[in-house]
Amino acid sequence: MIDLRPKRVAVTGGAGFIGSHLVRRLLERGDDVLVIDNFYSGTRDNLADVRDHPHLEVLRHDVTFPLYVELDEIYHLACPASPVFYQADPVQTTKTCVHGSINMLGLAKRTGAKILLASTSEVYGDPAVHPQQEEYWGNVNPIGIRSCYDEGKRAAETLFFDYHRQHRTRIKVARIFNTYGPQMLANDGRVVSNFIVQALTGQPLTVYGDGSQTRSFCYVDDLVEGLIRLMDTGEEVTGPINLGNPGEFTMLELATEVLRIVGSDAPVEHLPLPQDDPTRRRPDITRAQETLGWEPTVQLVEGLERTIAYFAERLVARGLTAFAAPVVASS
Repeated sequence: MIDLRPKRVAVTGGAGFIGSHLVRRLLERGDDVLVIDNFYSGTRDNLADVRDHPHLEVLRHDVTFPLYVELDEIYHLACPASPVFYQADPVQTTKTCVHGSINMLGLAKRTGAKILLASTSEVYGDPAVHPQQEEYWGNVNPIGIRSCYDEGKRAAETLFFDYHRQHRTRIKVARIFNTYGPQMLANDGRVVSNFIVQALTGQPLTVYGDGSQTRSFCYVDDLVEGLIRLMDTGEEVTGPINLGNPGEFTMLELATEVLRIVGSDAPVEHLPLPQDDPTRRRPDITRAQETLGWEPTVQLVEGLERTIAYFAERLVARGLTAFAAPVVASS
């Protein structure tokens, strides 16, 4: 018999930056979506435009506690992903990664749901291999100030693969590289949002170290497409799979591009490099290309224009910006 009911999908951390974009895509394709969030780093404002959608339910819940619902798929994104938030309460960050994953994996085991872990490029630490392939085991400080997140996600990956081997749980593991776009928090401490807000308000752009360290920036729409494609694969595909944009930019290059688009002559201010800050970061996405038929389509300049317009509109509304919002095509 053909099942015509909507797919029941949970998104933990669904009120966060990436989670809210994923929720919209799932609603657009007709799924019943349950957002599970404790609103530590997420906000209901991110879901304001879909809060009355008939297929959306929002549940305030901390994933470190068990949850009993019926589901077909679980996107497990719950965890603060920016240093400002995850270092503010490192013990809770580790609990979210470990206890939260155990609870969501237990839910998937009971219901037979597929479950996807939003892991991170931080599992590679300060990599000694460049670009980073999924086979690389990483170079992570287990006792540093970033360890709650880096090692927490590594432990979460361990749990996912152990549940798969021991209980045949249907898992997917995505390693997400730096992602940016509308609905990032202005105060989350990520480099893209920092630079944009500083440039729009005429403040110096804070660059840590000499600015030669590199990152690869993936626009959020591309990332969400990759997550959905990974979830939709058959049981033979578990990952881990890198999802990110292989374009590599130094922090000074990013700062220069943001200043150019904004039209600001704000200075660049150099600050000491944080502990364990990776010097280079770029994904090898060969596996994603071959397995998912996926690669990013939004290049950095286009993505920055959209993101700057988002922040400018909100800052102008609050009378906080010295610059008008750039005119760009809608995403």
